[in-house]
Amino acid sequence: METLTIEPKRPSKPRRRPAAQRKRTFQANITAYGFLCAALFCFAMFAWWPIIRQVVLSFQETNLVDEPTWVGLDNFRTVVDDPAFGQAWKNTVVFTLLALVCGYVIPFAVAIVLNELRHARGYLRFVVYLPVMLPPIVSVLLFRWFYDPGPGLFNQILDFAGLPALSWLDSSSTALISLVIVSTWMNMGSGVLIYLAALQNIPGDLYEAAELDGAGIFKRIWNVTVPQTRLILLLMLMLQIVATMQVFIEPYMLTGGGPENATVTVAYLMYQYAFVYGGNYGAGSALGLMLMLVLLAVAAVQLRLTRDEKR
Repeated sequence: METLTIEPKRPSKPRRRPAAQRKRTFQANITAYGFLCAALFCFAMFAWWPIIRQVVLSFQETNLVDEPTWVGLDNFRTVVDDPAFGQAWKNTVVFTLLALVCGYVIPFAVAIVLNELRHARGYLRFVVYLPVMLPPIVSVLLFRWFYDPGPGLFNQILDFAGLPALSWLDSSSTALISLVIVSTWMNMGSGVLIYLAALQNIPGDLYEAAELDGAGIFKRIWNVTVPQTRLILLLMLMLQIVATMQVFIEPYMLTGGGPENATVTVAYLMYQYAFVYGGNYGAGSALGLMLMLVLLAVAAVQLRLTRDEKR
């Protein structure tokens, strides 16, 4: 009996694309690479080059006019030996922790409330986001009037309630928390909208199943809402820490670092070195490099946690 042998099918040669199609593809890629090069140029000029310049300046003594002199680690020693150095880091850490309690938890709670509303949701979103649209200097000046020890709004409210007036910005015990309130009010809207977007992607079946199991509102939030939004929560945690540890506008405009260095932050101390203490740009850059390394460590931890959550 004769056996049939089937020869393997030879792979067909890929057809060459017409010259016109290759030309269109080339032009499309050129356009894409052009936009990419423009973005890389902007990043290089306004992000990467300032970082490199800061690292170089931290090891130099210069007034940005004369020829710089390499001084090694002298700028770091100058910064560390400053009595305000430890106070600045302490204030920055305390400010960050207080801002996490107010500016991280409160927006999430407000987003949950807005997500449950059925009426006037769009209007309330606008009201919550309105402070973000205001220039920061306007918001700070507005709160300067609120905190005024005489006709200020907050002390008038306390007087109406029969409570003693407070020296909001003039007392070391209340100055830092006053700055936290300003920062929270200014930046809360962005966090609320991001949380709202994450909450609306949670399937309603999960809440219905939890409700059938007898879970109350707080258990539903803890067992459904938080696990379903944990990646967004981790991302917002990192962004909140990075933003609050660079706080500058509030102490600069409201307290000037006082009273008694109670509101001096790392960013504000950098400004003082560079523009107040005789233009010591090297010391200011050294302090900025320290802050950058701390923030890089925070970002690395956040990326590790996010990677573990995705597995």
